[in-house]
Amino acid sequence: MNADFTRILNQMEQGEVRAETLLPMVYDELRRLASSRMAREAKGHTLQATALVHEAWMRLAGPNGETRDWKNRNHFFSAAGEAMRRILVDHARKKKSAKRGGGTPHEPIDEATIQLTAPPDELLAVHEALERLALEDPQAADLVKLRYFVGMTMDEAAEALEMKKRSAEALWTYSKAWLHRAIRQAHAS
Repeated sequence: MNADFTRILNQMEQGEVRAETLLPMVYDELRRLASSRMAREAKGHTLQATALVHEAWMRLAGPNGETRDWKNRNHFFSAAGEAMRRILVDHARKKKSAKRGGGTPHEPIDEATIQLTAPPDELLAVHEALERLALEDPQAADLVKLRYFVGMTMDEAAEALEMKKRSAEALWTYSKAWLHRAIRQAHAS
C-alpha cells in the first residue's frame, strides 16, 4: 500500500493524476479514524463520520482536486488530522454560538449519526492551547492532533510521525501536561 501511495503522490506531483485518485486508497482508513474520533466527542451534538471524512477530503484536495504537496503517506494523514481538527473546532464554535442564541437550525438525527461526547468548550480550549504548543513544539502539537482530533492509537501516531513508540509515548506525556497547564492558566485569566 505504501508503494502505491507513494507512486500516486509522485504522479500527482508530475501533474499526471489528480488528488481524487488517492481517495479510494485512504477512504476506509479516514472513515475509521473519523468514527473513532467522533465516538469521544460531546453528547447532544451530532456529526456524521462520513460527513467529517468528506469535509476533510474537500479541505485536503480542494474543490477542483488540485495537486497537494504531500511528501508521503504519513504526511498525508497528518494533513488529514489537521483538517479534521479544524472541522471539529468549527463545529464546536457553531454549537457554542447556538447556545448563546446563534439561531442554528436543528439537524435531524438518523441511524448513521454519531453522538459526540466532549463539550465544545473543552474542544475549543484544547484547540487554543494546541495553537500555542505548535509554536513551541510542532512535533508535540502534531502528535496531539493525531491522537486527540483524529483518534489514532499511539502505534498509529508514532508511525505517522516516523517516531519510535517509546519516544511518542514520552512526547505524549509531555504534551498532555503542557496542554493541561496551558488550559488551566487560560481559565484562571
